[in-house]
Amino acid sequence: MSNEMSGVLHVDVLVVGAGPAGLAAAIAAREDGIDSLLVLEREHNPGGILRQCIHNGFGLHRFKEELTGPEYAQRDIDRARELKIEIQCDTTVLSVEADHTVTCVSAEHGLQVIKAKAIILAMGCRERPRGALGTPGTRCAGIYSAGTAQKFVNLEGYMPGKRVVILGSGDIGLIMARRMTLQGAKVLACVEIMPYSSGLNRNIVQCLEDYDIPLYLSHTVIDIQGRERLSGVTVAKVDENRRPIPGTEIQFDCDTLLLSVGLIPENELSQGAGVSLSPLTSGAVVDDALQTSVPGIFACGNVLHVHDLVDHVSNESFKAGHAAAAYARGEIAEAQTIEVRDGSGVRGTVPQRIRQGIDTEIDLMFRPSAVFRKATCVVRCGEREIARRKAPIFTPGEMAVMTLKPEVVAALDGPVTVSIEGGE
Repeated sequence: MSNEMSGVLHVDVLVVGAGPAGLAAAIAAREDGIDSLLVLEREHNPGGILRQCIHNGFGLHRFKEELTGPEYAQRDIDRARELKIEIQCDTTVLSVEADHTVTCVSAEHGLQVIKAKAIILAMGCRERPRGALGTPGTRCAGIYSAGTAQKFVNLEGYMPGKRVVILGSGDIGLIMARRMTLQGAKVLACVEIMPYSSGLNRNIVQCLEDYDIPLYLSHTVIDIQGRERLSGVTVAKVDENRRPIPGTEIQFDCDTLLLSVGLIPENELSQGAGVSLSPLTSGAVVDDALQTSVPGIFACGNVLHVHDLVDHVSNESFKAGHAAAAYARGEIAEAQTIEVRDGSGVRGTVPQRIRQGIDTEIDLMFRPSAVFRKATCVVRCGEREIARRKAPIFTPGEMAVMTLKPEVVAALDGPVTVSIEGGE
């Protein structure tokens, strides 16, 4: 790193975020020979959301063993230390510019202006709040996002309440149903507006069914009661248009409502840099090198698209780290790209573009738009079929992956479409 008289710090690669994505990207860049490397993190410690995920189930794909969230994070933190990667915590990034100028502020360093050859965006995602739902009722205490409740219980030692209803069946909500039960609370119900759960099947089994917690599909909360503190919620069944059906109301007397109603990539900094965002993933539009629409700015992890498994976040972020290192050395040239399109049954395929003339293996990741049983995922280049995979089930709660082999990628000569066909 160099610091000119102007006060601008110059680095080769700058990573925004030191969660699992940022750590993996930084490790890959360093292992690729990048010495001038800096990671910025707004929290007091690296590790990101994994620090509060004390349950196990992490690392099965990457490490071939079951780890808790903090154990998984610590492996990357230890590796970053071994590689002497500088991680500057307690630092808030104020802006990222298209010319690779980053402005940040911290108590220790004050206001800093940093110029990087390549930038990796790894800010993660945030939870959708109550205000985005439009649920009627009072603004009483006792309503938390599931992740906030997880932080209270696992990191700070506070119990949010004793009688709990969970709205939404995202993975954090399912995991908190089990966590609250183990801490002595009574979880009365998990309520999901869709006709299927948005969480992993293993979490439905291990967190709800194993503890006899009922899951109400095609239901939602239509009223919230309580003045100072939540005293109850009214739940009703919904029709195919997601409108409450009169006469189906169920009343739950509870002091806590946890919201697990979706995650939104943290892309305010990306927008400030002029990065094009996808309306389907709410993350950046990227090519196969995970480069955004702004040359030299890369995105990976949950800021790009929301993943189910941290193992997949790490693998994707390793690719981003290697690509950013190559860009910083001037090894990635501008190239014509081929569009990747969503066909029937497919939503939010990443990457959205593939560079022409490369011969590397590419994973196309997407979420099915509904539940499909005994269906086939088909990838076509124009009218030509280039990959297919049959599966017992495709479900929106689990990311699907289609791998294109190098020789297939090298032969691409037109738009690529990913579809789910057949099925029940």
